[in-house]
Amino acid sequence: MAMSLPAQEFRLQQFAVGIPNPTDIQSPGDGTGRVFLVRQDGVIRVVKNGSLSVQPFLNISNKTQANGEQGLLGLAFSPKYSQNGRFYLDYTNLSGNTVISQFKVSSNPDTADATSETILLTIPQPFANHNGGQLRFGPDGYLYIGMGDGGSAGDPLHNGQSLATLLGKLLRIDVESEPGKYHVPPDNPFVNTPGAKPEIWAYGLRNPWRFSFDKATNDLFIADVGQDAYEEVDFQPASSKGGENYGWNTMEGLTCYFPSTGCNTKGLTLPVAVYSHSLGCSIAGGFVYRGAAWPGLRGTYLYGDYCSGIIWGLTHEGSDWLVRRLINTNGAAFTTFGQDDAGELYVADAGSGTIYRVIGPQAPRILNNGVVNAASFAPGISPGSLATVFAAGVLDSPGLVQASQIPLGTSLNGVSVSVNGVAAPVYGLGNANGQEVVNFQVPFSVAGAASASIVVSRSGQASTAVTVPVQGTQPAIYATDGTQAIVVHNADNTLVTASRPLQRGEFAYLYASALGPVANQPATGAGAPSLPLAATTGKVTVVVGGVPSEVQFAGLAPGLVGVYQVNFRVPANAPVGGQSLMVTVGDASITAASITVN
Repeated sequence: MAMSLPAQEFRLQQFAVGIPNPTDIQSPGDGTGRVFLVRQDGVIRVVKNGSLSVQPFLNISNKTQANGEQGLLGLAFSPKYSQNGRFYLDYTNLSGNTVISQFKVSSNPDTADATSETILLTIPQPFANHNGGQLRFGPDGYLYIGMGDGGSAGDPLHNGQSLATLLGKLLRIDVESEPGKYHVPPDNPFVNTPGAKPEIWAYGLRNPWRFSFDKATNDLFIADVGQDAYEEVDFQPASSKGGENYGWNTMEGLTCYFPSTGCNTKGLTLPVAVYSHSLGCSIAGGFVYRGAAWPGLRGTYLYGDYCSGIIWGLTHEGSDWLVRRLINTNGAAFTTFGQDDAGELYVADAGSGTIYRVIGPQAPRILNNGVVNAASFAPGISPGSLATVFAAGVLDSPGLVQASQIPLGTSLNGVSVSVNGVAAPVYGLGNANGQEVVNFQVPFSVAGAASASIVVSRSGQASTAVTVPVQGTQPAIYATDGTQAIVVHNADNTLVTASRPLQRGEFAYLYASALGPVANQPATGAGAPSLPLAATTGKVTVVVGGVPSEVQFAGLAPGLVGVYQVNFRVPANAPVGGQSLMVTVGDASITAASITVN
């Protein structure tokens, strides 16, 4: 297959062949490393130890028929499959209706018990197309089911916007608490809505073809096949309580489906990514990559198209959703993606009956606008101060790795940062909620530069360089949650808290970033001196609740690297209660942090 690689580090590697009309790729999560390949004709094959099984895991070709969009469409293993051997299928029966059923594995772990079927739910289908077909257990342990709008074209029965039908919906049911039956979770959003189907979790979908939960964040991504003009990716954050209306058939993508009558988008959850039919015709949703083999791909949601053979990568960076074209195969017919137990990704080409592994970059990737002040997260860096790089591929597992000694080294856990070609001291690495960071000290030597080139490397693999502004001062107060200032009582060096707030007239100190040049400047990576102190050369002011404070000292915190300390006295006439705390250097000030005064 001819292959063009706009981003040269991305490619596809053959994994299995001879899989006609693949509709799903699943792993049981039982530690065996097996990958199960689902065929539209009702057959499921197993790849074990790199070899495709001769004997099917299951064959239900007597119950379904591969006809257009009908057939065996989805497979989901119980979250406790290694203990209970249960799995679930979504298929259209010989009458064309959707069936959700439960099966069990036989005594042979590579063969299912074909006689063990228990039908849990049958959903009538008015037309032969738009059957949805995805099954997936969510992080809450419930089974989610993607249902199309029932078919034909344009949703003639208005199922997408009707809560009285299961069609055009994402459903959420409990199939594990009482095997062989299903129950409606009591916190489903429409349980108490008169006339609504209680199984509904979200609505306004045309034909959701593959949805998935991010393993790191639990966010939900839904790829919804469009009508004549647009394909879309919908998003539901992990914090959602359900009930989203994704717009079909009021909207197709970001466009009114009936432009002559207009549309009201109030209350709709619009897609985070769309593409027109100049780039394809039918979206196949994938996964957010969270594996370890291709660090630079981490945090990217992959999806592809059946007609164009393009695979895109979608990332959520700050408040922006960014799309990159990763692979153009010039002809593959992508129908589904899969994810194995290690988080590695696969994609199926129905045109050739081939399953491929997705191969990505090993080098880290700096995110868009990802080099920021370590205290305020404002874009840019300041000489001698700590900065943060938001990146993909710097720490594989959730956690924190910190430098164990001062002076700081220029490499930590195999990760390094260069600033205008100068190796920067690395303070720490973090991975939390799917977000990876590197904290480093900006070398003092970049003072006077208007901008700097930043490169992050890991185990000899270097990221693409990004250029960021260099600012002489960029004052910011370190805060516990982005707003509550970290302030310490000077009397006993304990942290100011709501239970022990600042007192009028007392001395305290705060930690800050980027307060500018200092006297008695230490070497880059070294702890700040205590005698004589490394005081700022510019005037620093502190204001509490709008009242100027007496500043005793402002400069680099003794013994620390790249962190500033400001000692101040709380004004005797400062207002009590929750107050703003602001630091200013010359004309440069920050967004106020918060502090409590008693």
